[in-house]
Amino acid sequence: MEELYEQNAKIVYHFLCSRCHDEGLAEELTQETFLQAYKSLERYDGSCKVSTWLCQIAKHLYYQYLQKHNREIPAEIEEEQIISREDTERQVLSKLELLDVLTEMQKLPDKMREVMYLRISGDLSFKEIGEIMGKSENWARVNFYRGKEKLLERKGKNE
Repeated sequence: MEELYEQNAKIVYHFLCSRCHDEGLAEELTQETFLQAYKSLERYDGSCKVSTWLCQIAKHLYYQYLQKHNREIPAEIEEEQIISREDTERQVLSKLELLDVLTEMQKLPDKMREVMYLRISGDLSFKEIGEIMGKSENWARVNFYRGKEKLLERKGKNE
């Protein structure tokens, strides 16, 4: 934990200073951030950098401080929270849509499905897909287009 503190304390402190513009408060909240991090270390899942995780904790502690002291949360913070919520909702919807698309792609003919996967997941050009599959660039393009049309057609029937 000491090493974690040494590596990230300045980052968290400067982050808080940029938010609250009060060095004393930033120092106090930095200490509280590391205390909270220590208490919830087992919940850190490694999906982001440790410094990002710590700054998220610091941000929430700062919001709690503002609410506790009946201070108004600055408009840009409220806007950031709204945007964050919208981004989360958008991500969830995107993931659900992707799952639907992938499920429907399983029903496509093998070659067409393979072209779709290579284009979407592999982010390959039609020329590269054609080379991999021993076909022409145009063949890959046509198969992708037809696969996309079939998916859109099925989506229209499901709605």
